[in-house]
Amino acid sequence: MTTTPDLLDVEIKVPLRVVVGNPELAVDAVPETLRPGALDLPVRWAHVSELLDPVPYLLGAELLLTAGVNLPEEQREVDGYVRRLNASGVTALGFGLTPPLHPELPGTLRRACIRHGLPLLVVQARTPFLAISRAVSVALSEASQREQRRTTEAREALTRAASRGLGELVTTLALRLGSWVALVGADDEPVAVHDAPAPFPGEALELLGTLRSGFGIRTATTELPDGTFVVAQPVFPQATASHLLVIGRGRRFDGTERAIAAVGAGLLGLVGRAGSDAAELGAAATSLLLGQAPDPVLTELFGAADCHLMAGIPHRKGPNEVALRYDWLRARLDTPLVEVLPGPRFVAIARKAPSPAELDELRWDGWLTVVGTAGPASELAAAGTEVENLLQRARVLGRPVIAEAAGLGLATAVDPAAARGFAGKTLAPLRDRDGELVTTLRAWLANHGGWDRTATELGLHRNSVRHRIKQVERALGVDLADPETRMELWFALRWDQGGDQRQLCP
Repeated sequence: MTTTPDLLDVEIKVPLRVVVGNPELAVDAVPETLRPGALDLPVRWAHVSELLDPVPYLLGAELLLTAGVNLPEEQREVDGYVRRLNASGVTALGFGLTPPLHPELPGTLRRACIRHGLPLLVVQARTPFLAISRAVSVALSEASQREQRRTTEAREALTRAASRGLGELVTTLALRLGSWVALVGADDEPVAVHDAPAPFPGEALELLGTLRSGFGIRTATTELPDGTFVVAQPVFPQATASHLLVIGRGRRFDGTERAIAAVGAGLLGLVGRAGSDAAELGAAATSLLLGQAPDPVLTELFGAADCHLMAGIPHRKGPNEVALRYDWLRARLDTPLVEVLPGPRFVAIARKAPSPAELDELRWDGWLTVVGTAGPASELAAAGTEVENLLQRARVLGRPVIAEAAGLGLATAVDPAAARGFAGKTLAPLRDRDGELVTTLRAWLANHGGWDRTATELGLHRNSVRHRIKQVERALGVDLADPETRMELWFALRWDQGGDQRQLCP
């Protein structure tokens, strides 16, 4: 039995047969080196190395390619080379024929791979290693897209099922994973099940005990004597929740399936807390995933505790395919209340804000993240404007912004009700004339009055920006060259509760 952190990173791998079975690659497997199932072994990458000992530079599950430049002549030394590769977890060794150095496969290497059970591929001289690396890369990309679609489809199905209650949600999760599923309470008695064994085997009950004794968001796995693999984890909203999700089937769960299980756990916790009214459950589950959760449900989930609204936009090249996934963001932000929106961007709700170091890590992974002011769940609906202003500031600064650390604290000296009144009165003339003027003013101030940067951000010509800013000046009767006027307008935008929040929500 093992207990592992619930990181839920879905690492994509492809079977070795995508190389051996590719007709465009002149690659032949040495039959004597292939044990049963060898062509289904996972490959995470194709790596070229002529080192006699490349092990320190390997992660495991590679297809290692070599032309045998430094291959020893002695059988004993070749045996040591293959033994080290096998112990490092290399999936297979591809040997490139390179006349006149190696016009044919060395017998010493063939014998060593047979002896140590390392799959050996022969790459014909007309096939460059780059072609193999590219073929593996393409296969990995296609596999990643398939897994992303699989996760998205499962999330949509589970969200729909959540509106119909615990039983329907458990059944849908079981069908998606091809497994039995049980939601158990504090006494380890089933609350909702689909094809789960009754009673639970002793090993499964031991797993639940191990899980309950741990801390933080986590999963635990075990294999039963009959070959069933079992995964269990707490349901949201509490990592120490009394209810646990238990899933079992006759084969191991891959990373995507664990991500789907995590979505199911989050929705089970939500549905279990939201009450029995079907309409409320449907609205809660669907709107929460869309970043539009109704106040009563959020209040029920978070109680009196403060929480934060967070949002992220692409930084430089933006997030890669892994960092775009719900499960990846869920683990980094430590909350299942995450939605990835077109653009791309994400919106999340969490009790605890990420640390500055964690926000910097998100930036390195392509996400520029902002964190709104902590407050009760009942006030989250009004936090969208603040977060949108923080995003404007983050774009200009090129770094994450946390509301509590965003300034010198002047805003906290103003009564919130007075601030909202000031903002509404100040910006009303702009909304009465043209709703786009507020958006343009916000972007222009965030870019320090830069015409070109504002035009780029809004997708306008710089002359259009100039025209709109002139309209702002006329509507408000102010001179935007005055720094004090700019300051007052920025605070008005920051305190504004009537702003357009469509950018945060789909």
